[in-house]
Amino acid sequence: MTALLEVTGLAKAYRGVHAVDGVDLAIRAGSITGLIGPNGSGKSTMIDCISGFQRPDAGRVRLSGADITGLTPQRIARAGLVRTFQNVRIYDQFSLLENLLVVREPFRQVGWYDALLRSPKYRQASHLAERRARELLDLVGLTRLGEVPATILSYGQKKLLALAAALMSNPKLVVLDEPVAGVNPSRINEVAEILRKVNVTGTTFLIVEHNVDFISALCDQVIVFDQGRKLMEGPPEAVHGDQRVLDAYLGIGEASPVALPGVA
Repeated sequence: MTALLEVTGLAKAYRGVHAVDGVDLAIRAGSITGLIGPNGSGKSTMIDCISGFQRPDAGRVRLSGADITGLTPQRIARAGLVRTFQNVRIYDQFSLLENLLVVREPFRQVGWYDALLRSPKYRQASHLAERRARELLDLVGLTRLGEVPATILSYGQKKLLALAAALMSNPKLVVLDEPVAGVNPSRINEVAEILRKVNVTGTTFLIVEHNVDFISALCDQVIVFDQGRKLMEGPPEAVHGDQRVLDAYLGIGEASPVALPGVA
């Protein structure tokens, strides 16, 4: 598979502290890739720079071969890369359906004149957006709540709504920031199954997550960060057995026979 996302020499520092220090990585089209590492290893800064929420000090980011380095989050989203956040961002007072339609609005490619006159082009775009929203509510198991305010949702359900919102524009790549943090085990399995279903249709995922069990069961490749650098990458089974990863997480010596946190 070819690289959908290519990052070369990416760097970001804060007052001399290198949060991301010259990182190269490639995310293959059609893959599910995990990004793990200890707290403070640079994962969040990395995805902020990739998605436009921070501007890198150096390096380039390319999506489908096009340079997106330093573009605004809105332009990067229109190019096909969208993300979620660890702290769920939804409109509590809007219905679930309205939450998804609001997210879709910037991608509809309908001018203000069409909207003002409610032209056939506008009505067709509105119909397609609502159909897409209802399909996604069904995918994440929230169809029966489509017309109610999002404020009534549990935390896990809000995570599902945020995932549906990220998928509204049919993106090429979705970056998920801690998608199962604080979610109960049954919901974690539900999220994994949803991601597998969407991935089969061609959507690529990059997942930042502390739940190593979740990453191991779901991902094709795992990238490990430590101290702002890529420590290693490979299939989950190779990551589990790598002493450098154990040292990074636990600070242990080479002879210590323990597993990664969260891995039985």
